[in-house]
Amino acid sequence: MPNQNQDLPQHALERLQGLRSQGNPKGIFTSDLSVNEYLLVREAGFEPIGMVMGSSVYHIGVQIGQFGQNMELETLTQAMYHARELAMSRMEEEANELGADGVVGVRLDIKRYEWGNDLAEFIAIGTAVVTRNASKGFRTHRNMPFTSDLSGQAFWTLLKSGYRPLSLVMGTCVYHVAHQGLLKSVSQIGQNQEQLNFTQALYDARELAMERMQQEAHEEQAEGIVEVKIKEGSYGWASHVIEFFAVGTAITAISADHTIQTPQLILSLND
Repeated sequence: MPNQNQDLPQHALERLQGLRSQGNPKGIFTSDLSVNEYLLVREAGFEPIGMVMGSSVYHIGVQIGQFGQNMELETLTQAMYHARELAMSRMEEEANELGADGVVGVRLDIKRYEWGNDLAEFIAIGTAVVTRNASKGFRTHRNMPFTSDLSGQAFWTLLKSGYRPLSLVMGTCVYHVAHQGLLKSVSQIGQNQEQLNFTQALYDARELAMERMQQEAHEEQAEGIVEVKIKEGSYGWASHVIEFFAVGTAITAISADHTIQTPQLILSLND
């Protein structure tokens, strides 16, 4: 296995050494899965081996949009995307260090702290798992652990249906929504009327985020993306600046000749 851990802090490496892994089968496991999720992940043929995480504290630069123009703020888009990628890659490195086949239940969070108005911490956290069926390959075509934000229940259902996760894919777009001129605002007082300028801006921004997420899935050689979520946030920017963030799990069939099977859900294990 290639050495991927140059970017990990020393204390992270020390923590990983105490977890269950290929080189330490008697270590403990840690997991943020619920009890029901843990049982379903095991029933699907995987063993949780440890919580893995990645972090990036990022300085987000300044870019000002033109007052009356809808436009993407590419500097901010790049910052938000790169910071998440750094956190994700470090989480993947921790999982790879453990010899994991994948990471389930991935969460991506953003936190701000008092010591820097322009600073934000991007965090990726999930549970690394390893398959009990060594004959099946679950790692990506880059020979890295798969990543997925699916719950334990959804992960179990996906595998039982003949599919497997490939990668958490995402796209983002930070967009400046043009201000509306005073004369136009006054002319619309008391009228029911669509605000085409605002509609088009939000439409375009979501489409850009979705398109970029789909492109990531193509690069992962996926058949599709499940459980897509589109999130919106302003993160303290100006009132007319908003980020659209699209994220989901890219999947593919376990075998080329599979047939879809609908598993009988274990109702007693529902949260």
